[in-house]
Amino acid sequence: MRHLLKLCYFFSIVLLISCGEKNVKSSPAKEGSSNSTVETVQEEKESNVILFFGNSLTAGMGLNPEEAFPALIQEKIDSLNLDFTVVNAGLSGETTAGGKNRLSWVLNQEVAIFVLELGANDGLRGTPLHETERNLQDIISAVLKKNEQTQIVLAGMQIPPNMGGDYTSEFRQIFPELAKKNNATLIPFLLENVAGIPELNQADGIHPTKEGQRIVANTVWEVLRPLLQKEISQ
Repeated sequence: MRHLLKLCYFFSIVLLISCGEKNVKSSPAKEGSSNSTVETVQEEKESNVILFFGNSLTAGMGLNPEEAFPALIQEKIDSLNLDFTVVNAGLSGETTAGGKNRLSWVLNQEVAIFVLELGANDGLRGTPLHETERNLQDIISAVLKKNEQTQIVLAGMQIPPNMGGDYTSEFRQIFPELAKKNNATLIPFLLENVAGIPELNQADGIHPTKEGQRIVANTVWEVLRPLLQKEISQ
C-alpha cells in the first residue's frame, strides 16, 4: 500500500495534553527542525490534499506514526483508490493561539479539505473562551482567504468539568457555533466512544491507544467520506 502521508516534526511543548516528544511523520525530515517542516509541506504539490491541523491527538502522541488516526484515514482512502493525500500537521501541545501563528507554514500548498482539531489545550488551560473562539475563527478565515474553495471540517471537543460547569458547557458550544457560522462541516465530538474509557486511552487518561485511534478514525471517516465524494464530483 502506498504511503503518501506527509507528517510534520516540531519542537515538543509539554503541557497536559501536550506532553509528548514525537509527532507523526513518514517522510524523512530532521527532527525538531521548523525549516525541514516547511520543506516537507512545500514538497506536497498535489491539489487533493486533506490537511489535519491539530495537537497531540492528531499527532498520535505515544504511538507509532502509522497508528495515528490521520494515517488510518489515508489507509481508508487508499483502499478505495481515491486520489487524496493526507498531511498530518499535528503538533503536541498546540493551542489555538500557537496554531494561528504557525498556520502559514502549512498553507504553502493547495488544500482541498482542512480538518481543524484545536482547542483542547485551551480548555485544559482555562483560556478565556472568547480568545479560543477568536483564534479558531482567525484560522478558518486565513484558510479560506488562501483558497475560498477549501472545505473546512471542525473537530468538536469537550473537556472535563474541572473548570466549572458554565465554562465546560460554553466551551463545548464553541465548535457547533463556529461550524454554523462558517458553513463548515462539524465532527460533533472527536473522541466519541473513546474519552473516559480507560482501556481505550493511554496511562495519562487523555491520549487514545492504538485501538482508540481506530475508533477516532472511524468517527472522522463518517464525516469525511461524503466530502471526498463531493470533491470527486466537482
